[in-house]
Amino acid sequence: MKLIIIGGGPGAYETAIEASKRGLDVTLISESPLGGTCLNEGCIPTKTFCHFAENSTGEVSGKNMEAIQQRKSEVISRLQGGIASMLKKVEVVYGRAQFVDAHTFKVGEKTYSADKIIIATGSVNATLPIKGAELCIDSSCLLELTQVPKRLCVIGGGVIGLEFASIFNSFGSEVTVLEYFKNILPRFDEDLAKRLRQSLKKRGIAIENSAQVVEVSKTADGLSVKYLLEDKECFSYADTVLMAVGRHANLESLNFEDVGIECSKYGVLVDAETKRTSIPHIYAVGDITGGIMLAHYASFDGKRALNDICGITDGIRFDICPAAVFTVPEVASVGLSEEDCKAQGIEYKAHKAMYGGNGKAVSMGLQEGYVKVLTEGPEGRILGAHIMGAHASDLIHEVAVLMNFDATLSQARDIIHAHPTLSEVLQTAYNL
Repeated sequence: MKLIIIGGGPGAYETAIEASKRGLDVTLISESPLGGTCLNEGCIPTKTFCHFAENSTGEVSGKNMEAIQQRKSEVISRLQGGIASMLKKVEVVYGRAQFVDAHTFKVGEKTYSADKIIIATGSVNATLPIKGAELCIDSSCLLELTQVPKRLCVIGGGVIGLEFASIFNSFGSEVTVLEYFKNILPRFDEDLAKRLRQSLKKRGIAIENSAQVVEVSKTADGLSVKYLLEDKECFSYADTVLMAVGRHANLESLNFEDVGIECSKYGVLVDAETKRTSIPHIYAVGDITGGIMLAHYASFDGKRALNDICGITDGIRFDICPAAVFTVPEVASVGLSEEDCKAQGIEYKAHKAMYGGNGKAVSMGLQEGYVKVLTEGPEGRILGAHIMGAHASDLIHEVAVLMNFDATLSQARDIIHAHPTLSEVLQTAYNL
């Protein structure tokens, strides 16, 4: 069977690697370097910055930034090489693909045809339709800076905005975050978001919620961001303004209408179970569908599509998808939030434990943080978990595993945790 995959991110290349292992004849067509947004201008370079931020002891100089940029480039290059080595049995074509018909693409002067097609062309940065938007930079540009801005204004208090706010605060910038909604991280558990807001403010990050940005303009010594706060005009002054108001499906990546693939304004429409589009032999996975925009979600989207192509039934639980925010401190989440439970009429119980009572956290000097596990019923069916604190992004997966196997709180209480470890804070929560 011949398979064409369009895209270069995890939803594309990981699916291509697995498809080749299963004996399919695979062609991967990518307009950009392998790794997609995640590797080249998203998750990985941002985490390189985060590592330096966590270990920063003061203002970061231009020389330090050069070292950070060099390390970032080394990491990207190494991981790109790793991807390429795993794609040896895949025909990789670089260029912009366009549909010729429902089975054929044209790239430059060449055409490529297949029995099955998977589209994984990702997403692009969103922007606000405001005056002066062109004066802002996006996250890709911010990752290329060689000097740390003295004043940084971040428009958007979501995952991307807060990670950069935290990074540049650690680097010595005066950081202001302007968030349109009443809480930062609008899609996360409200209690978790409020605790993180308090923590970031203690670190010197100014955060304005319910702030409607209306204009960005030049001043004598930088930029001015005008925003409305309860109908009152306010201003934030900065040297650099980051526009971090989310991402949207890259619907300009292909001529979908020409072959009859149905799309909404949010992305390509797919069947939630099979990932098929309105044309049965064409699949769409990851950000291009306008759903959960996480690299790991795209990877498993691709796996589901490939399994459908191969006639394989899997046990992937898309409702159990961990998410992490690499601020200082980290936050992570999986499953339902308290707000979700209330909206669904679920009678739940919240089991909370503080990092301050954990021996490893105290010995590390990282006792700020907490764990909250949500359960239902007398046996304690686990509904979700929310963590703020050191290594939250790693700890969350313990709960994700428990949820995938439908473990109850009573079962979780019987799992031995090594001492002294941060994971014991979860054990404490289970027993409360």
